[in-house]
Amino acid sequence: MSDKRLNLARAVALIVPAALLGGAVAFEKFGGLTACEMCWWQRYGHIAAIGFAVLAFLAPNGAARRALVALAGLGLAASALIGAYHAGVEYQWWKGFTACTSEVNFAGQNPLDAIMSAPILRCDVVQWKLFGISLAGYNFLISGVAAALVLALLARRKEA
Repeated sequence: MSDKRLNLARAVALIVPAALLGGAVAFEKFGGLTACEMCWWQRYGHIAAIGFAVLAFLAPNGAARRALVALAGLGLAASALIGAYHAGVEYQWWKGFTACTSEVNFAGQNPLDAIMSAPILRCDVVQWKLFGISLAGYNFLISGVAAALVLALLARRKEA
């Protein structure tokens, strides 16, 4: 395998999930959105991909580095599949199997009042969309393309 393709795959496996995770946090901190349970599931795939990609930068050349990049690509693929499932739940294409979640802030108030006034975050409601596509849908598209690119770069055989 060409070092150039491996380096590109490794860079994509690190940059894309880091950017998507950073974007999700920015939407929370600056956009006022709150992550539901399935949003968090998607983030776990990104966190795994980032971890494997960082390890791939630290690994010596060879099979270990290639395997770590492949695992990062699979983390991206897992996040994309969860994003597709979440988008389907949001668009009412199928029913989700997760309960609605809530974020409770106890700061300076009675715990029971905090629980009762906490907003319910439903996984089947789109909080934000652009061109009719939700954040989960964008995660599916971007993570899916990145995963396919990483795995395709790893799968290409060395030219003779």
